[in-house]
Amino acid sequence: MKQQTVTMALACVLATMGVATGDPIPQGSALSNMRAIGYTGVGGKGGAFKMVIRHVGDKWYMYTGHLWDSGWSILDVTDATNPKFVKFIEGPDNTNTIQMEIHGNTMITALQKRPQNWGGDPKRPNDEGAIIWDISDPLNWKRLGQWKTGANGIHRIGYPGGKYFNAAATMPGFRGQILVFVDISDPKNPKEAGRWWMNGQKEGETPERRDISFHGPAIITDDGKKAYVGYGPEAAILDISDIAHPKVISDLTFSPPFGGIPVHDIFPIPGRNLFYAHAEATGGGDTDDGPLACTAALPLNALVDIKDEAHPRLRSIFPTPEPPKGMPYTDFCNKGGRFGPHNTNLEYHLPDVEKQGNLIYTTYFNAGLRIYDITDATLPKEVAWFIPPTPVKRYGPLPYDKLVSETEDVLVDTRGNIFITDKHWGIFVLKYLGKGEPAPTAK
Repeated sequence: MKQQTVTMALACVLATMGVATGDPIPQGSALSNMRAIGYTGVGGKGGAFKMVIRHVGDKWYMYTGHLWDSGWSILDVTDATNPKFVKFIEGPDNTNTIQMEIHGNTMITALQKRPQNWGGDPKRPNDEGAIIWDISDPLNWKRLGQWKTGANGIHRIGYPGGKYFNAAATMPGFRGQILVFVDISDPKNPKEAGRWWMNGQKEGETPERRDISFHGPAIITDDGKKAYVGYGPEAAILDISDIAHPKVISDLTFSPPFGGIPVHDIFPIPGRNLFYAHAEATGGGDTDDGPLACTAALPLNALVDIKDEAHPRLRSIFPTPEPPKGMPYTDFCNKGGRFGPHNTNLEYHLPDVEKQGNLIYTTYFNAGLRIYDITDATLPKEVAWFIPPTPVKRYGPLPYDKLVSETEDVLVDTRGNIFITDKHWGIFVLKYLGKGEPAPTAK
């Protein structure tokens, strides 16, 4: 404790001298086969969320959105043991700005009406859609254009580079979010290029469906001809060689029996004839139902065999995380907060993000980060985990029941640094100590 106090005091002195510093690593984490090497409170803004990373010259920059603030933070993570907050860029009021994508010098940030239970005010105006930025100067972005849905905006964006980005967008005349492709070849005048939805989402279609929504993003193959999507109750593979008229190659229904947001996203495992599919757990302390909602239905966390892409089949289910010994709860449903999978290291299309191999990194809300080895696709094994300490400050209204950590997003860079965000923390930087991690390809 004395060493931590001295470190904090030194950080304060350096800050008054105009020297950017990282923050002390919060104490009290539970972990296995991992260690924490760095932490940043992101300029005092808790609730960091989506992350992207970019290596420019001798610098490594990370951009992140926030759950409880409208806008984006820029971090210098050149020294991952000492991540430094650089600046905050204000976003539009009363608007979620939690999602972004980059490729090269282009950044796309999603805008969505902020839900009331997440702090939004239905009586105040909000922005929506997507902003296209030029980030050739990594610290001073230039706004190029904006595309709007005409409704509540975009939840999630996918952009592997090139002419199109894809979005989980609310659109007039549709229930829930649908898949939309947007042409940004002229970034000052972006325009819709194509869309796809499931029957029942469009007004007038029968049977009417209110249980379907595209979470996104779509993962696009290198040749740009196929898209892998987690869409409501299904995982689907689409032929997008004609971007204006996507066609279904195959789909696999997971709900019932799986619960939550049944298929949050999917991505293919290179060279393995597999894709990874997982849900977003709902309920728990993020709803009024508490533990009953947590145990209502098992969230999906699985591998799917696509040797025959026209007929995908379930290959294996990942083991459910167990609490560490000595905890005052028998399972994570009784811990408080939300329990189950949420995000994975999905940015592996970026040149500075670790390419997908035999390790799967999955955030699990109140169970922290879990790492699985899928060398044997029939028998995935949990090989490491990290659970942040109980937060010391509440930044937003969720979870309702208890102030507990809820790990949200994960990104692994090509140096082997693992970054995670949390509802009421900033960003932790971790190292995996077990076997199977690809050798770092950058320093």
